[in-house]
Amino acid sequence: MEPNIIGISGLYHDSACCILKNGRLVAAAEEERFTRIKFDPSIPKNALKYCLKEAKLSIADIDCIAFYEDPKKKLSRQIWSGQIRYDSSIKNKNFNQAEQEIREVLGYTGKILYYDHHLSHAASSYYFSGFKESALLTVDGVGEWASTTYGIGTKEKIDLFEEVHFPDSIGLLYSTITSYLGFLVNNGEYKVMGLAPYGKPIYVDQMNNLIISKAEGQYELNLEYFDFIKGNRMYTEKLFDLFGKPARLRESDLEQFHADIAKSLQQVLETILIEKASYLYNKTGSENLCMAGGVALNCVANGKILKNTEFKNLFVQPAANDAGGALGAATLAHVTLTGNRPNNDRLENVYLGPSYKTEEIERLLDGTKFNYKGFNSNESELFSETAKRLSEGKVIGWFQGRMEFGPRSLGARSILADPRDPEMKNRINAMVKKREGFRPFAPAALLEKASKHFEIDHASPFMLETCQVISEISLPAITHIDGSARLQTVTKEANGRFYDLIHAFDKITGCPILLNTSFNVKGEPIVCTPEDAIKCFIHADIDCLVIGNTIIDRDEHNLDFLKLIVKNSIEMNEKSGIQHEVYTFM
Repeated sequence: MEPNIIGISGLYHDSACCILKNGRLVAAAEEERFTRIKFDPSIPKNALKYCLKEAKLSIADIDCIAFYEDPKKKLSRQIWSGQIRYDSSIKNKNFNQAEQEIREVLGYTGKILYYDHHLSHAASSYYFSGFKESALLTVDGVGEWASTTYGIGTKEKIDLFEEVHFPDSIGLLYSTITSYLGFLVNNGEYKVMGLAPYGKPIYVDQMNNLIISKAEGQYELNLEYFDFIKGNRMYTEKLFDLFGKPARLRESDLEQFHADIAKSLQQVLETILIEKASYLYNKTGSENLCMAGGVALNCVANGKILKNTEFKNLFVQPAANDAGGALGAATLAHVTLTGNRPNNDRLENVYLGPSYKTEEIERLLDGTKFNYKGFNSNESELFSETAKRLSEGKVIGWFQGRMEFGPRSLGARSILADPRDPEMKNRINAMVKKREGFRPFAPAALLEKASKHFEIDHASPFMLETCQVISEISLPAITHIDGSARLQTVTKEANGRFYDLIHAFDKITGCPILLNTSFNVKGEPIVCTPEDAIKCFIHADIDCLVIGNTIIDRDEHNLDFLKLIVKNSIEMNEKSGIQHEVYTFM
């Protein structure tokens, strides 16, 4: 029998937990989904409790807990950069927080193994790629010291043969410009990516002053423009001189200048990633590429790497941020304890979180004054009724099966709509998601019909690359200003009921595509429980909630009073969320 292993990431941001039972990944979840604190960094006690329950194990059954980074190496970088003073006060610092909380908060007395941050990232992608060998590229802000690593995976072995070290970092470059543009660090980077297509790359020359490409996999930041080492803010005032304008104040108007800066940054990011990925190909000779780290969530850059290098196959770990480090740490511990690779199969879906039985959902609804329609005896009618509402222009909150692991909603905790409606993008941004109007929405399409509507010749199950829209159907709600879309391909085997719904919509409309965005509002994590879904349904202007085998129609209820109560609750949660003005290294 193989060991039972818990993987943990935490104590910074995107805290998460996963469990390998007999070498198989059976559960994984982020702590924020349970606490409702966005980016919750605390040790993931609630996620651990869920994982143990799902695996039908107790903490006493766990052979090892694996932590996703090395606290001692991280400490050396913190002392070097001055975040921690190396003086008499250092003896009062708690440098053993990870082990202390694993012991005291999680109640674990067994073996703990620690793995380097970037090794955890690389393992999280490679061991779930299905590749027997692959080049490995991890890019983020910083781990212990590494900000970019290059490696090769062969069978069970991972060899990271080159690193770029802090303070040089592509991720920190992107975060610096994110901050300059008035968005929160570790939160708004994807907003910059969404803003970029509205701009022109007219500041590329200035942007190239910030980063200098060196031989092989190396590059350097021009540190006269950056202030993150001190931890006060991301940039110096020399950045204002470089671009000719001061930093944008948060929530102030976005101008064409800001879009042009975003576009220029995105182009420089893509150029250097393509260059360094090409170097990695020449170094390894592998046709396969595995990517992880926060920068690997830049789906635009991912698509450019695949198109502009010799790599034939790309796998991006869908929880490529720090949450996914829990997966990598757990798999590395499995190799340490057994000598064998834990998983030879490609990760087909990330439905690894909690699910709720029909009886639980109906019992909850029966305790409220909601009128609902039940479809326990005829599930196909549930899909056709939902598809009919979508075709009529209604926005659907879709809560089905096990929750997704990672930052993307992939058809389990989703808000869905008709992609053909020219008003839908603005409506959902303004009234439902309550966010910036430039933000694009993603399409989910039946895999077997995707190539007729999108310029893509392979599956894209995790919404981690963009492609051009080529459909004869007008799809304004999911087509970005540059004609691109961040596609999720859907199959019956991997996506179950979500596939059935899109198929039913296709039968009614001839369109095998839905708009799919995460089931939450601004400032809130993605919903986890039926209670979360009901609160979000009340607060947002969602027309229908499809939860399990039931449909709740908004127009049959007066929700004004409940909406006021829920609004106050959500705003309190938003204020308690983790918000970084500067990339925090603690």
